Amino acid sequence: MKQNLIGAICLTLAASIWGSMYVVSKYVLDYIPPLTLVWVRYIIAFVVLLALLKIFEAKNSNQTVISKKDWILLAWIGFIGYFVSIAFQFIGTKLSDAHTGALITSATPAFIVVFARFILKEKLTIKKIISVLLATLGVVIVIGWDTKVGSYFLGSIILVGAAITWALLSVYVKVASKRLSSLTITTYAILFALVFTTPAMIWELQFHDLYYQNNLIILGVIYLGVVSTAGAFFLWNKGLELMDAGIGSLFFFCQPLVGSFLGWLLLKEHLDLNFFIGGFLIIVSIVVVTLQKDTM
Repeated sequence: MKQNLIGAICLTLAASIWGSMYVVSKYVLDYIPPLTLVWVRYIIAFVVLLALLKIFEAKNSNQTVISKKDWILLAWIGFIGYFVSIAFQFIGTKLSDAHTGALITSATPAFIVVFARFILKEKLTIKKIISVLLATLGVVIVIGWDTKVGSYFLGSIILVGAAITWALLSVYVKVASKRLSSLTITTYAILFALVFTTPAMIWELQFHDLYYQNNLIILGVIYLGVVSTAGAFFLWNKGLELMDAGIGSLFFFCQPLVGSFLGWLLLKEHLDLNFFIGGFLIIVSIVVVTLQKDTM
């Protein structure tokens, strides 16, 4: 129970931070192109996480030993999750719209439950299935079903790819956490993602200008690198270490909830009754699985 509670707090904080990222990135992306922004986020996050990892190792006199097999797994996590999934999210949203993107990527927890069943051999319980369905219904109610998936066929397919690859990331983080700490996994997976993102960033800068002569832009980038990337990625990985991946997946639904609330609070966006009904269903689904006994 205690382990589930700590994991729930980590996952809720991670998803909530990603929800807040919408407000900050909406401003910063007017001045810095998307893939370049991802690259800068990873540079900042890697420096912060590596410093913390080395401090932790020195304090505990414990040098992390990573086998060749684990390096391959970290490279896979960095590639499939932090590079491919993030790139698919940007490209898919560009070829469709933010509304369609939010709706399609809400399928991520369902994919996590399926992959966790076959890769991690986690039990597919009735409680998990009901909770995922309940939370998915909540997201659909919050976001609404007025979308143009058919009109954005290519973008929609790419967004499905984003949901699948993030689900794979979450499951393989769970695999890696059996041998490595969450801090180690996050640090070196981001390093590999940085390597994979660099060519895309260089290509993008051939066609886009970069503007950063503004304190708000710099502060926004620092927030995205330190809090939304280093902090949130670590919290997500730590939460998955402490809980079944299938259960932890439900906390992904906190992201659109927090994003919608902050959009209302800071950007004066409209919230209607659907937000509260859908939010209630999401919260109920999370409480149901969090209060069950630890399964690990």
